[in-house]
Amino acid sequence: MDLDVFVSAHRAEWDRLDALLRRQRRLTGAEADELVALYQRTATHLSLIQSSAPDPQLTGRLSQLVARARGAVTGNRRASWRDVTRFLTQGFPAAVYRSRHWWVPTALLSTLVGVVLGWWIGTHPEVQSSIAAPGQLRQLTRPGGEYETYYSSHPAASFAAQVWTNNAQAAAMCLVLGIFLGLPVLWILFQNMLNLGVGIGLMSSAGRLDTFLGLILPHGLLELTAVFVAAGTGLRLGWTLIDPGPRSRRTALAEEGRAALGMAIGLALILFVSGAIEGFVTPSGLPTWARVGIGIAAELAFLTYVYVLGGRAVRAGDTGDVDESERSATLPTAA
Repeated sequence: MDLDVFVSAHRAEWDRLDALLRRQRRLTGAEADELVALYQRTATHLSLIQSSAPDPQLTGRLSQLVARARGAVTGNRRASWRDVTRFLTQGFPAAVYRSRHWWVPTALLSTLVGVVLGWWIGTHPEVQSSIAAPGQLRQLTRPGGEYETYYSSHPAASFAAQVWTNNAQAAAMCLVLGIFLGLPVLWILFQNMLNLGVGIGLMSSAGRLDTFLGLILPHGLLELTAVFVAAGTGLRLGWTLIDPGPRSRRTALAEEGRAALGMAIGLALILFVSGAIEGFVTPSGLPTWARVGIGIAAELAFLTYVYVLGGRAVRAGDTGDVDESERSATLPTAA
């Protein structure tokens, strides 16, 4: 492409589009139609220049012009309660449902790793002695020890807020760091399963595994599921970088990245629920069966939410991405 010739041929159209965008008065019907046509043509010109003869100065000018025109054509849209409702009933569950082939295997394999680590620690005294001194281990595992008092060591509200913050950060890290081929996500998962395995191993060696499970299951089912969803989504994002499929790598990462960002918000809400259970239910005086029952009910409610609402939304064409009108314009590549 001869850039000078191209600019000379289309400069008048760009100037006319800029003039229409600067109009202070309301455009007539004919002028509005002209603005839309010029916007579409300028977007095509920008695409051609970017792919054939990239010029930073010209590309910058046309990018600004296209962005301004797009804002004028689509209008400025404010978030509303309808958007919140749509996100909670369609966008978020659809994103989680679409990622199920990643987070379900992640959950199963991670749980297996945690159980194996727990068995290894519980059956090997030399491993236990490398974790802490015998006196410290007894302090951790005895009736009324640190494993039990941990959940009631702080006021319920502040404890729930602290737990929610920590878990939300872990989930966000899984989602964000997935772009690095998923390797940091695997490390975060291993750290979580190691902590779980240590608890299982030490409490089982003290003959108090039932007490440990009675403390961890009420909030842990939903909490770990949220972490597994975040980890699976992060791994999927990392794999998208390797294999974007039929989409361009840039488009695939943009779509999956936007869905992951929305998922971070949704998972923060789920972790808020698990944090509330950990702060108020786990240390409560309820019998073990009631506390565990609440945890199971919360877990089943989340899975039902994902598979019923999410499955329905995906079958209707929702991918968990933002509305098409809110995405960056996908520019045509032909004049």
